[in-house]
Amino acid sequence: MKVTVVGAGGNVGSTVVDVLAQRDICKEIVAVDIEKKDGDKTFYPSKGRGLDQWESAPIHLYDTRINGTVDYADTAGSDVCVITAGVPRRPGMSRDDLLEINANIVSDVSKKLAKHSPDTIIIVVSNPLDVMVQVAKEASGLDYNKVMGMAGILDTARFRAFIASELDASPKDIQALLMGGHGDTMVPLPRFTTLSGMPITHFIDEDRLDEIVSRAKKGGGEIVGLMGTSAWYAPGAAAAQMVEAILLDQNRILPVCAHIDGEYGIDDLYIGVPVKLGKGGVKEVIEVELNEKEQELLDESAKAVRGTLDEFRKLMNK
Repeated sequence: MKVTVVGAGGNVGSTVVDVLAQRDICKEIVAVDIEKKDGDKTFYPSKGRGLDQWESAPIHLYDTRINGTVDYADTAGSDVCVITAGVPRRPGMSRDDLLEINANIVSDVSKKLAKHSPDTIIIVVSNPLDVMVQVAKEASGLDYNKVMGMAGILDTARFRAFIASELDASPKDIQALLMGGHGDTMVPLPRFTTLSGMPITHFIDEDRLDEIVSRAKKGGGEIVGLMGTSAWYAPGAAAAQMVEAILLDQNRILPVCAHIDGEYGIDDLYIGVPVKLGKGGVKEVIEVELNEKEQELLDESAKAVRGTLDEFRKLMNK
């Protein structure tokens, strides 16, 4: 089995490569990124990081070969492709600027990946996530079940980590579900959050749980405030978990940015929902019964995602 990671010269992409290599579940990982120029010097981050990671194989004891490259021809025959390429929002850059720049990057990358691997599955990590998944779907021409985004696993991981800290409990025993768009409009579902099968509301009162939910929503911003740059360990590991579920046909029930058309009363939109993930990509969208308040929150989140998508359409047609 073969996996391609685009943007592997960056922190998130290189983390995806490292986590997958150490799990030793595929034969080859192709680490792709562009070359970097500094004056008269040219550097190849994906080649350098890929070589560094491969040199750790005798220490970590894995056989997965890591091939750093700038040539998309090397990605041919990939079973799964992960797109982490894109730019973060910089000072002076508008939301529209970020949308346009990253849409062009994700579109170009998706076309190249589909050209060399027409049967591949694409996982998008680039932001703004929900719209970038739609961009990848349209550019690649792949089926809806083969194009998806990583967001919910990261959001729930943050939520579960915060609960584990609050209760001094093992994060292994905490299960949670968050839905909706990636960011401030994500929909918390405390009713579906448990500690070893017991409702989390048995352990944490409503006000404190609301505070933890709020922190999870702003989890990315908290990291940026502390480091001055975006997170990479948790996002990279989350994307790797999705790749593993697909390659090993695990049929994991995971929160994923997937296409829905009628589920939850929402038509034709990529948004975070629980799915069954395995061979072939999204096998099934899982519909849980939401109460009135939860459905309202999901509808609001869908409206926000659709608004960003409309902004993107206007930019592309200007």
